[in-house]
Amino acid sequence: MKALLIILGAIIIYSVVTYLMQRKMVKALTEEEFRAGYRKAQLIDVREPEEFAAGHILGARNIPLTQLRMRMKELRKDQPIYLYCQNGLRSGRAAQMLYRKGYRDLYHLKGGFKKWTGKIKKKA
Repeated sequence: MKALLIILGAIIIYSVVTYLMQRKMVKALTEEEFRAGYRKAQLIDVREPEEFAAGHILGARNIPLTQLRMRMKELRKDQPIYLYCQNGLRSGRAAQMLYRKGYRDLYHLKGGFKKWTGKIKKKA
């Protein structure tokens, strides 16, 4: 029982530390804030290609989280990067990965694509 409590405590501490670090690395934006800046930034959808094809924010490039490590060189460090995924989890992980590689101007859409009410594009 004691070991279980120690493990549970460690998981909670790890989760809190990760959350706090992520808040320092990436700024979560409301849809309104996201809209105000994404046209002057690199807009990256980190969902998988089939999710992207089903609908994405107009002007977004698809670099799935699963390919980000290999395709990071496609992103410029001197321009803001606006990230989004379906609900905000993958874009947070993508931001952590980019931060570790020296990218600093990172933003992600609070609530992800499922909360987006702006223009979208679908592949026919």
